[in-house]
Amino acid sequence: MPSRISLLTGRYCSALSITQMAVNVPGEMVTLPVMLRNYGYHNAVIGKLHFLAHSNRDHRDIHPPYGFHHLEISDEPGCYEDAYRAWVKRKDPEQLDYVSLGLPPASEIWYRMTGFHDKIKHPERVIDKSYEFRGKSEFTHSAFVGEQTIEYIKSHKNDTFFCFSGFYSPHPPFVAPREFMDLYNVQDMPIPDYPAEMDRRRTDDYFSDGQVKSAYLGYYAMISEVDFWIGKIIKTLKELEIYDNTIIIFTSDHGDWMGDHFQYGKGYWAPDVISRVPLIFRVPEALGGVKGKQAGDIVECVDILPTILELAGIPVPPFVQGSLLPVIKTLNTYEGDGLGLCEYHGWKSLRMDGFRYVVKTNEEERLYDLEKDPWEYNNVACNPEYADKLTEARKLLIQRMIKIEQPLRLEWVY
Repeated sequence: MPSRISLLTGRYCSALSITQMAVNVPGEMVTLPVMLRNYGYHNAVIGKLHFLAHSNRDHRDIHPPYGFHHLEISDEPGCYEDAYRAWVKRKDPEQLDYVSLGLPPASEIWYRMTGFHDKIKHPERVIDKSYEFRGKSEFTHSAFVGEQTIEYIKSHKNDTFFCFSGFYSPHPPFVAPREFMDLYNVQDMPIPDYPAEMDRRRTDDYFSDGQVKSAYLGYYAMISEVDFWIGKIIKTLKELEIYDNTIIIFTSDHGDWMGDHFQYGKGYWAPDVISRVPLIFRVPEALGGVKGKQAGDIVECVDILPTILELAGIPVPPFVQGSLLPVIKTLNTYEGDGLGLCEYHGWKSLRMDGFRYVVKTNEEERLYDLEKDPWEYNNVACNPEYADKLTEARKLLIQRMIKIEQPLRLEWVY
């Protein structure tokens, strides 16, 4: 949730006092859709938004709009009576029994505590291997997001619009239609490169190589399904002759452990496998976009909102920071400080060039040399050889935290 909020507000988690899951975003929050709406944009969210805790509420209740005019929100595939299940019900009610991927653990606890039961059939939620989607492939959550995005674009082709398409995939549990799973051979899937001392500690309590390979196959298959639907969305833009006037941004809120450190899903301390996510900007040449180029700078999700506003010719509010516009237009070096900050519930993780510095409130520090230890297994914070780098990292983190403090009022309030 926190990274999604930063993405759509252009502000850091700590500045918003939302640094953990299950904290609802206030309905009056100034978001990118609010800013765009004020300049005539029609805004839509289709699929996953995750601005509200989804495990302890009735998803049929009215959702805060957050500046969106059109809302088809589904934060967890098939688990709740939401826009996704309503879409399936309209198209083929018999498929409703097959679309749930299993209740998240927090929802199971809430259901037991409250006695709430919505009669949805939930399979066992498995995260350590892949399995085939139980229904027809045209009724997956990705199909819902892709198809409804296409329908929205067709309906608003003559409008100035912003569409936030929230694909759930790739995400545990690793479920995909057979045709996408068949693109890969499970024996070709990678396994984590554990250090020798950790590999020796592996027991039957941890995931086997076979389970990891199976999970990877499902992960890759889910990516391929998303890729398929993004291709159909782009094809629609071209058929409607609005492709050359449309900015397309592809990114994610987090990665996945995928067996590293014997874990799946997301988590802290936010190593690269969790915090390094794809970011693709497709900017029309008419707006100064450079085609087919790559930049290797460290950037953050808070950079995306001001970049969108600048490309749209909309003034950037003073409370947001950063911009990728120089990189997008000229591929000059990113004008930021070359740091990437992740925050979560007392944790702060600072990604620097070649190093990661991690600190948690009232606990030990960590420092990882990413050149020698890219998977972040060896904490060198107590190694005298890294004393200067540790001091530098502390200083950089303090400077960054000062920089991102909430703006102070400059006027007297009577």
